[in-house]
Amino acid sequence: MSVPPTASGPLPWPQWAYVPGETSAVDADYETLAMAKALVPAAFRGHVPARHPALRYGLALNDRGYFWEAQEVLEAVWAAAPQGGRERILLRACIHVANANLRLRMQRLHSAARLFGDALGELRGLNSRKAAPVGDGFVERFPVAALVALLLAKLGAERLSKADWISFGAILR
Repeated sequence: MSVPPTASGPLPWPQWAYVPGETSAVDADYETLAMAKALVPAAFRGHVPARHPALRYGLALNDRGYFWEAQEVLEAVWAAAPQGGRERILLRACIHVANANLRLRMQRLHSAARLFGDALGELRGLNSRKAAPVGDGFVERFPVAALVALLLAKLGAERLSKADWISFGAILR
C-alpha cells in the first residue's frame, strides 16, 4: 500500500514508530500525524469514502509497522464518520487490529488476542446494520469477509507470536 497523495503531494511517513514503554526517550511523531489528521473533515456526510487520503494513510501506516500511529489516524477518521453508520463499526475493528498489532510487538500476546477478538466482534456487528447503497464507501470496498477469516485463523492458532500481526494491504489486494 502506497502513501496516499494530497493536494501538496504524498504524506510523509513518521520518522519512527512509537511503541509505549520502548521508545520512552522520544515521543510519537505528532507533527507528521497532524498532517494526516488535518485532512479529516469535521464530519463525513453519509459515508466515509474508501479512497479518502487519511483513511488510506491510516491503513498504510499499519502495514508499514506504525501501529500506534495507525490507531491515531484511524481514530480521527472514526470520530468524523457518521454516527450509527457501518463505517464506524469497520473503523473500530481496524483500530482494534492496529492496537492488537502493537500489543504483539510489545509481547503482550493475551492482550493482542483479546483485541483481535474485539475486532471480530465488531465485524460480526456489521451484519446487524442496514447497508446503504453508496457504492464508494469504506464498508462497500473493504473485504470484510477476508478480514474475518484472517482474524478467525489468528484466534484459532495455538499461540500468537510477534510475527502474527495483520496487514490490511494483504487482504485489500
